[in-house]
Amino acid sequence: MSKARSFLQEFQEFAVKGNMIDLAVGVIIGAAFSKIIDSLVKDVIMPVVSFILGGQVDFANQFWVLRAPEGYSGPRTYEALTEAGAVILSWGNFLTILINFVLLAFVVFCLVKAINSARKRVIREEAATPAAPAATPEDVLLLREIRDSLKR
Repeated sequence: MSKARSFLQEFQEFAVKGNMIDLAVGVIIGAAFSKIIDSLVKDVIMPVVSFILGGQVDFANQFWVLRAPEGYSGPRTYEALTEAGAVILSWGNFLTILINFVLLAFVVFCLVKAINSARKRVIREEAATPAAPAATPEDVLLLREIRDSLKR
């Protein structure tokens, strides 16, 4: 029973550590931030790309049919073809996810760069401000009093 109790106590110490909580918060914020980047790509960047290319470009629905099912005559949409069992190379979806990744990596890079800059600024400020002199230990004060008494 003591091994189980020891194990649970060790797990509790691990779970309550600051690093574990920071990791959990980071994962939650990262998931929410990923949705923001997805929306940025889908709702902002891709419409601009469609406008520049002069048409309705939806990379998410761009694909090549590598092998269609025998005798298939249904619609040539991604959903209908995959449901029918076609072999599809969905390069548009990959491109959209790649754009999401590049944007997310860029934003994370900018955040880390800003945090590192702020840390360096704080370190420089701490180095520039003179530290208060340390209090003289009591035994040194006592020895000084003895020295001064002997001089008199």
